[in-house]
Amino acid sequence: MSSTTHSPVAPAPTTDGTPGARTYLVRTLGCQMNVHDSEHMAGMLEQAGYSRATAQDEAANRADVVVINTCAVRENAATRLYGNLGQLAGLKAERPGMQIAVGGCLAQKDRGEIVDKAPWVDVVFGTHNLDALPVLLERARHNAEAQVEIAESLQVFPSTLPTRRESVYAGWVSISVGCNNTCTFCIVPHLRGKERDRRPGEVLAEVQALVDAGAVEVTLLGQNVNSYGVEFGDRGAFAKLLRACGEIEGLERVRFTSPHPAAFTDDVVAAMAETPNVMPQLHMPLQSGSDRVLRAMRRSYRSAKFLGILDRVRERMPDAAITTDIIVGFPGESEEDFAETMRVVEASRFSSAFMFQYSPRPGTPAATMDEQLPKAVVQERFERLLALQERISAEESARQVGRTLDVLVAEGAGKKDGARHRLSGRAPDNRLVHLALPAGQVAPTGAPESLDDPRLADGGLDPDVPRPGDVVTVQVTHSAPHHLVADSAPAGGTFAVRRTRSGDAWVRRERARLGGGDDEHSHGGAPADGGPVTLGMPTLRR
Repeated sequence: MSSTTHSPVAPAPTTDGTPGARTYLVRTLGCQMNVHDSEHMAGMLEQAGYSRATAQDEAANRADVVVINTCAVRENAATRLYGNLGQLAGLKAERPGMQIAVGGCLAQKDRGEIVDKAPWVDVVFGTHNLDALPVLLERARHNAEAQVEIAESLQVFPSTLPTRRESVYAGWVSISVGCNNTCTFCIVPHLRGKERDRRPGEVLAEVQALVDAGAVEVTLLGQNVNSYGVEFGDRGAFAKLLRACGEIEGLERVRFTSPHPAAFTDDVVAAMAETPNVMPQLHMPLQSGSDRVLRAMRRSYRSAKFLGILDRVRERMPDAAITTDIIVGFPGESEEDFAETMRVVEASRFSSAFMFQYSPRPGTPAATMDEQLPKAVVQERFERLLALQERISAEESARQVGRTLDVLVAEGAGKKDGARHRLSGRAPDNRLVHLALPAGQVAPTGAPESLDDPRLADGGLDPDVPRPGDVVTVQVTHSAPHHLVADSAPAGGTFAVRRTRSGDAWVRRERARLGGGDDEHSHGGAPADGGPVTLGMPTLRR
């Protein structure tokens, strides 16, 4: 199954026979790379004439085209996919003409198996041929049979594709795709291929375009960002790229994910510390604190090197928040090995950690290793590690109480923000902050429902009502392991709103969505419809 060059096509009529463009929705499973790939899928569909489903229709899976962007990293990936497909089967039976497409890592891995197990699926495409989606949908409709097209190598660099950005104020920028590492537990290199680096000028041009469209924050993406430049012969390219981002006027926050400890060099630490808009935040996967297990994982660093990097980062940036990934129960992990992980976690003082119970992935060396651990042993260790990290997270959050922070306001809200009249956003170190407005103010959250929303005022905007993309200076009053709260404003405490270009861009987008004007600043796609916003580094979906 190979990929060919495709030309855009117009979508078929809507499934319910009503006039207008066919609607779509994209469901994303997995990592931040998948989140960004989904933005490309949405951009291609909108360029082909599709329209994003409303928030209400998305919640009910009501769309003419449903795309599931899959992950293959965890053992339950297939279970989650087929669970989603099972739910969609009934909906499709009720909506003649509805189409279902499956893309991403699991599609690349399982190929034709998906259609065999779920024959109601119309399109299967892989990680290397995202550009094929609109044509495959049309071909499936025309031929009345499923279309499976999996390319063995990258056909089009994703960053050259149309992009329907989820946020007007924060955006992803891929600096590379693929991975050259050989970690024994990981299937990503097999599914995404060898590392391919973009030229620095192309990366910086995309960053500049985002800033010109109103963004104040970018996150540089790669499977191993600090090996960036090896393909074109410059091992110092990533540090140079960070410093170059510091020269872009209007770019206030730069983040990156994920670096590999084996390739983390002091020039990157220096660039982080010396470039004002590079945020004091680092996500660096540990995976295990045991040198014996790291060797079995082929991680090519040891715990002392990992801790040394953290020491150097904190020496230059004392307030840096550091997060990580950890695997519990790797084959052959002894109680002594696990104790080493506990020791390193205690010493690392992570603000938070993504912790996973090891699950064998077919096609990886670890899947065939001896000494696969019993589930009960892995579960018990996982719970011990979780308790340790929860304590550390709570202690690290408590150290933030009393600090004054600049919070970039998000469009989404916490579960209790509406009831408590709070807004949510991210601190420079990427901690989640829930903040209260001054006394008498009600915080509107989510997408505006009408042009009467106070955040969309043409003139006379209340100075105490921030918009998504604006920055609010507040003082932290109390904490929890995974968020901070700033509730001093109602009592006259610190509270100052700084209007930003991003806030202005958000207003233009929302007014256009509600019929109040044209959106001239969307990031490479059609006007947004108030869907979910990705701000900084997302929560990984498990």
